[in-house]
Amino acid sequence: MAARINRRTLLAAGAGAAGLSLPGVAAYADDRATTSVRFTLNAQVLDGGEQVTSITLKTARLGPIDPAGLTTGTFSVHAKATSPIPIGADDAIFSEYDLDRTVTAVRLDDRGDIVLELSHGEGQTGGGTLGYIVGRGRNVMLDLSYTLTQNAPITLRNHRSITIGTFVQNPHLSDPEVDAFSSHISGSGMKYRLYSPAGSHPSRKNKRPLIVWLHGGGEGASLPDGYYDNETTLRANRGALGFATPQAQRIFGGAYVLAPQSTSYWMEDGPRFAPLIHEIINDVTRRNHIDRNRIYVAGCSNGGYMSMKMTTVHPTLFAAAVPICGVVTSFPAGGAPLIPDSELAQISTPTWLVSSRDDTTVEPQANTVHAHDVIPGSLMTLYDHVVWNGYQFPGHFSWIYVARNDPSANGTHIWQWMAGRHRH
Repeated sequence: MAARINRRTLLAAGAGAAGLSLPGVAAYADDRATTSVRFTLNAQVLDGGEQVTSITLKTARLGPIDPAGLTTGTFSVHAKATSPIPIGADDAIFSEYDLDRTVTAVRLDDRGDIVLELSHGEGQTGGGTLGYIVGRGRNVMLDLSYTLTQNAPITLRNHRSITIGTFVQNPHLSDPEVDAFSSHISGSGMKYRLYSPAGSHPSRKNKRPLIVWLHGGGEGASLPDGYYDNETTLRANRGALGFATPQAQRIFGGAYVLAPQSTSYWMEDGPRFAPLIHEIINDVTRRNHIDRNRIYVAGCSNGGYMSMKMTTVHPTLFAAAVPICGVVTSFPAGGAPLIPDSELAQISTPTWLVSSRDDTTVEPQANTVHAHDVIPGSLMTLYDHVVWNGYQFPGHFSWIYVARNDPSANGTHIWQWMAGRHRH
């Protein structure tokens, strides 16, 4: 039987222990100093979804570190991401991984903590925070386990060297844009996230607009598994986050951004979900200083359908609607249309539809183009492809353009158009 090796044995053996390493234990051992350090995973929502982009090691308490002694080889990073719920033998999940992450830069932040910048970007695998379960049609927050290994000592400015004995991962994923949205549950049990604009206070004289973002099909709950995270609505794409950026906030004059999460998916039963969304809007409007004449709704895919459905069920609620790659025909094909022409023709809310011609998930001609033809006075932006910063995304991802305020008509971009609409 092989001899058992514990942390104390490994640390006592030092670097000569045949290159052995255990999760959370440094491979480099220096008997002059050993310590335990906590670290935090820092994430960012890219257009294609959230990725872990850097790691912050809480090293400031160790003393003033000499940055000249830090290199991309000082630490190694291994990442493992697994599903939080069991995956059946006949099912599959995309984006689980178990691999080494590349450290591209090392620096000290203004607190004196070490920050490891990690290779990331659109199309790169091995850094995402979400996994897509095929059989459920849902994104889930992956369980992330990172193992750090120290390969060389950290030198302090007093020339003393430090070896970290144990690395402890902070369970909280840090993403300032996501963290800016507070978490809530409505009286009917529907979860939602809410961004409150800077300087918002009930005593302010000027009321603020409210933007309602309705997510796509992959961001709903999977209640058969008891999974309802109130997270993926913000982490899967920049749909809601775009409206909370400084640029959007300037255009809207400081807006609340509301992102409800379906208990399944909107297209399953839009008429049932419409009053539940309306309940949340009423609660948020009542509790905050919101202008009821400037409530806007936007959504993608399933949420594109639901944004149109909301304007049919509540025709006087919204000042404007932006359905993105939404569904109006039967889905899947062969049944009754989800929103019949008789309802589309009655929509009085100013509407701007967005889609891409190469969308293979929601056929644009039968849905977006058809809705544009039927909804009175509606605008439409129809792209050939979805390309941003030189990277081509699947054609279904046309919400990227709205999240970046790209669609325009007669010299007016879509956020400015929305902000200029008021309910009469």
